[in-house]
Amino acid sequence: MSKMLKASGAMAAATMTSRVLGMVREMVYARFMGDGWVAGAFQLAFTIPNLFRRLLGEGALTAAFIPVFKEKEKLHGDAEVWRASNAVISGLIVAAAVVVALVLAGVSIALRVHEFSTQTELMLRLLRVMFPYMLLVCVAAVFMGMLNARGHFFIPAMGATMLNIVMIASVLLLAPRLGTELSEQIFALAIGVLAAGTAQAAFQLPTLRREGFRYQWASPWRDETVGRVVRQMIPGTIGVAAFQINVLLTQGVAFWVSPQIVASFNYAVRLMELPQGVFGISLATYLLPTLSGLAAEKKYDDFRAALRSGIGTLLFFNVIAAILLVVLAEPIVRLLFERGQFTPESTQRAALALQCLAPGLVAFSTVNVLARAFYALGDTKTPMQIGVACLMLNLVLSIALVHPLRQGGLGVANTLTSVVNLGLLLFALRKKMGRLEMPSLRTMLLPLTLAAVLAGGGAFYGARYWETAFGHATLALQMGAVFAPAAAAGLIYWLAAMLLKVPAAQELTAWLRPKRI
Repeated sequence: MSKMLKASGAMAAATMTSRVLGMVREMVYARFMGDGWVAGAFQLAFTIPNLFRRLLGEGALTAAFIPVFKEKEKLHGDAEVWRASNAVISGLIVAAAVVVALVLAGVSIALRVHEFSTQTELMLRLLRVMFPYMLLVCVAAVFMGMLNARGHFFIPAMGATMLNIVMIASVLLLAPRLGTELSEQIFALAIGVLAAGTAQAAFQLPTLRREGFRYQWASPWRDETVGRVVRQMIPGTIGVAAFQINVLLTQGVAFWVSPQIVASFNYAVRLMELPQGVFGISLATYLLPTLSGLAAEKKYDDFRAALRSGIGTLLFFNVIAAILLVVLAEPIVRLLFERGQFTPESTQRAALALQCLAPGLVAFSTVNVLARAFYALGDTKTPMQIGVACLMLNLVLSIALVHPLRQGGLGVANTLTSVVNLGLLLFALRKKMGRLEMPSLRTMLLPLTLAAVLAGGGAFYGARYWETAFGHATLALQMGAVFAPAAAAGLIYWLAAMLLKVPAAQELTAWLRPKRI
């Protein structure tokens, strides 16, 4: 586990930096546009190209590319690795350019021939500006996969920091220059998305060049490597990224009901993505090349051990994160977002969405890890089939719940869907491998649950005491309303986990303990 913690820990540090900057970006966004209809139009428009970042940069493209890359590296050497990489990049550029052209043409024609509502027209105009980001993220995703396969996790994760810095700058520096109305200034954010995508890809190039990579056009037509990556990637787009597609579908439904729901739910999603990215995505990204190498060498006992250790570590961190997000939802939202155009009523709406979404954090993150296990075994079909079924379930639940519960209904639908997705993936993986050898995980569930209940109680009563004794009138008091109960809950959780001998807690403590020379 120490090697896993060290490697994924370095990436987690970079991911934490980018996620914190991402949260700063959302704070700047919230102050700038609140959660009104303009914010809803932008968030839905941004969700569509941003989906490709999540699918490709954090999902299917890297999941399909890394096993092929590692195989080429082991069997054929660097020359073939770089040739194959150039062929994949060339193919992606061509395919993405065609998709971008078709979408831009379709949106332009629709805007010309049909009269939409004010909200929908703004959303489509923003989408037309931002959609070319898809092409940029394709290139950045391949760069990320290449660096991960060569053992570089920190630099690709830090690439997202460049994205967030540029997007923050677009609000602060460009928006005031584009007009006086929010519906005019919002286009600065769309322009910032394109500039950010360019910066993210360019940030990774120096490290790749030091590894020996030079881009040259390599015909993707009839290329064996390109064919394999495409065959793996297409079903994997659904299998790995069911949660991201869920977000797009549910936000589409919500926008039809009220654009305000989209903005409120989006702020909740961003808050939950902080622990999901730091612990879930970091571990999943580290595990993919590790599991791929073990599968290629047919070391299935080691494969099971690595998967078991990864899931155990993930559970330990994400259980407490989910508890804190549920119990402290309102003070967290208030501290981060409640200023400018983001009102106390906006806080109530976003907090409800977060409380309904956060219970699924463990399932969301574990689905990412299990999907990587299937990809390492060369199976993209099973996650795809399960993902399709869960997407249909999520859409049905969202339609049923969005009217009575609004943004809370979207959170409940996503949580229930991800729990079902997790159960189906576990069942399918056990069937595929014969056995998973997870008794140690089953035995840690009861003590981990008890530790979580104790920590949740500590956070709940700590938050009530703080609100009664001090309130939240100033920024310092708002910070105390979050960090004081969170710190108490974290201490209770760690002590309880140690006393109950939760393996992940013991291994983490041993790893953090200073080594004697």
